[in-house]
Amino acid sequence: IQSDRLPVYYKYAEQLLREGNAYVCVCQPEQFRKRILKSSPCSCRDLSPEEQLERWRLMLEGGYSEGQAVVRVKTDLMHPNPAVRDWPALRIIDTEKYPHPRVGSKFRVWPLYNMAAGIDDHLMGVTHVIRGKEHLTNQVRQEYMYKHLGWSYPEAIHYGRLKITGAFLSKSKIVQGMQEGVYKGWDDPRLATFAALRKRGITPAAIKKMIIDVGPKTADVTLSWENLYAYNRKLLDPQSDRYFFVSDPVELRVKNVPKALTVKLPLHPEKPERGFREYSVTPEGDDSVACFWIAKKDADAAKMGEMLRLIELFNVKIESATANSLEAQFSSIAYEDARKAKAKLIHWILKGTEVPCQVVMPDAAVSSGFAENACKRLKPNTIIQFERFGFVRIDKNDAELVVYYTHK
Repeated sequence: IQSDRLPVYYKYAEQLLREGNAYVCVCQPEQFRKRILKSSPCSCRDLSPEEQLERWRLMLEGGYSEGQAVVRVKTDLMHPNPAVRDWPALRIIDTEKYPHPRVGSKFRVWPLYNMAAGIDDHLMGVTHVIRGKEHLTNQVRQEYMYKHLGWSYPEAIHYGRLKITGAFLSKSKIVQGMQEGVYKGWDDPRLATFAALRKRGITPAAIKKMIIDVGPKTADVTLSWENLYAYNRKLLDPQSDRYFFVSDPVELRVKNVPKALTVKLPLHPEKPERGFREYSVTPEGDDSVACFWIAKKDADAAKMGEMLRLIELFNVKIESATANSLEAQFSSIAYEDARKAKAKLIHWILKGTEVPCQVVMPDAAVSSGFAENACKRLKPNTIIQFERFGFVRIDKNDAELVVYYTHK
């Protein structure tokens, strides 16, 4: 903890001052800035080490107030980047007015980033520094200090930003949005924070693999959401069990079902060892009717006289439609009949076994519908695939199933 290491930083500050490689500057900031832009030294720079150490003592003991003195590390005043020239290493903080949360007002001179981080890296044996390219100038600054102290600078790797098209990452705007009630929290699905990605079911392994494949580049890299989804899909597809979900449910009544049927739906199409979901369909009444829920988009697309196949169950032909239901006639059981007729395969849920389900989409909209009964046993944080809909992460599973949409 850097606030516990102030004496360490003081030790090296005094060494730099004693050896003539740093100085205490009492110039007005604007005056110093004008000089440094002209590569001209200020009058403080050439004072003797003894005078510098006396000024340092005054900094420590209260002889200067906040803003009146800073310790600067000497660099090349002709360096092409003015930000490198004689950079500030330590400054005074009025800790009586602004006490530190850990050490209170015990110290009044505090190191800035380049001095504290640079010294820590050396003393802690850091061999490789990996950080954003915005720190390239900081490396140049720290190299001057390392040279003054007789140290070798560690291997430094700088990388550009990895951006996702349309991703919203501004922390200040996110906080403002939460305060105004626009976002529910850091895990709001409209955001691209790690918390939001985790809630949607984007795995750490997918993010890691994508970053490794992109590699450290000094140039900024912009990817699409589809790039990330492709990595995530490759990981989720072999391990996610399949279930049915119908959004905006519409009733499908199938007449003349010839007998009771038991259907076994595989949890994974390529892994029979994972098991099955099993449902019994028993026709009722004089018309031998079996009732199902299907998705509204499938109901809207159905045409009169057209054959549809209820996945893994049987084939039906549409007879009539209303705003809230479809009437159909049992056609056959064989999948081959559906294939020959080029029938559309649709998912379904047996009426009376449905589980109310809310799917929170990436834009925070909610898709309401029914999930199949087997979903009752699923635990929160499980990632599954709703067939013909997409991958989802289970968020809550009590009286109602609440899931977050991941991607197709």
